Amino acid sequence: MAIEQGIWKIGNKPTRLKTITLESEQQLEEQIVADISILNPNWLLIGRQVRTDFDKYIDLLAMDASGSVIIIELKRDKTPRNVVAQALDYASWVVEVDDSKLVDIYHDYSSKCAIAEQSLDRAFESKFGVPFKDINYEGSHQMVIVDAALDASTERIINYLNDKAKIPVNAVFFTVFEDGVNQYLSRAWMIAPEETQERVISKSAKEPWNGEFYVSFGHCKERHWNDALKYGFVSAGRGRWYSNTLNMLDTGDSVWVKVPQTGFVAVGKVAGEISRAENFQFSKHDNKTLLDLETDGDYSSFANLDDDDAEYLVPVEWIKAVPLAQAFNESGLFGNQNSVCKPQTPKWSHTVERIKTHFNL
Repeated sequence: MAIEQGIWKIGNKPTRLKTITLESEQQLEEQIVADISILNPNWLLIGRQVRTDFDKYIDLLAMDASGSVIIIELKRDKTPRNVVAQALDYASWVVEVDDSKLVDIYHDYSSKCAIAEQSLDRAFESKFGVPFKDINYEGSHQMVIVDAALDASTERIINYLNDKAKIPVNAVFFTVFEDGVNQYLSRAWMIAPEETQERVISKSAKEPWNGEFYVSFGHCKERHWNDALKYGFVSAGRGRWYSNTLNMLDTGDSVWVKVPQTGFVAVGKVAGEISRAENFQFSKHDNKTLLDLETDGDYSSFANLDDDDAEYLVPVEWIKAVPLAQAFNESGLFGNQNSVCKPQTPKWSHTVERIKTHFNL
């Protein structure tokens, strides 16, 4: 399936912009380094030309809010088979890297590039709102190949790895357009990024999912736990990466809710479908919305946000829910920065049992 990108200037007669070729892929790498949001606004760049123990160099390393490492490899003059094989080789190294090594990688990168945030802990917190030291890093990773065009061989290999081997490899393709003295960069993903996010690989042991969801509730003035507790909902937003996982929840699903850096505060059953937060009508409260109800949070700006940046909520019937001051937290409990996830680690079973014991469930 060929991917072709085009841009037309609107006028009496649409004019297609001319496509050009960059002098080198080094230019594309420079653009990505200058602004990683060209690939994904929810990634933090942590390394460039990172040397592995095999004496090879990874073009770029990034992380997402869950602590998953993204290996970014530019195709350059390599064959499709070679670039995919090289990405897999790098992944075999990344999966064994511990969090202290990532700290060193970022420090080396930030020092060379004179980045203001010199420590990974501070950079991670500045980007995602939580220090890296609070992330349960388990070697999870995914791979992204950057190319100027999609060829049949690359497509076959990547589709096989994703569909049959469940290995998270994606490809992103860039086209450069010219309009007089101006140049524009256009991007297209081969596979929707959230699909490969679901397949991230970890070196930790896995066990069958118990059918119960973990929910991370990022308490703040525009997402206040007091309101979620009182009116019955979980929510996420300020980017598709955060809100998309709410779509995993169906009516009747069990959810265990944790407020990052605070602890577990609730268990409940999903009571309805996802909705833009400002549009949801609470049937037990005269069908009022968050904009009409008495709240501790400030939701006045929600209506002005586009769909990508909007806040979304899912209604929940609480089985047990407590204020932040009564949150349950201790060493060894499961944590994840995804808004919703299906934990498949022994730590999840342990966490559920500890919460049940603590709250007498």
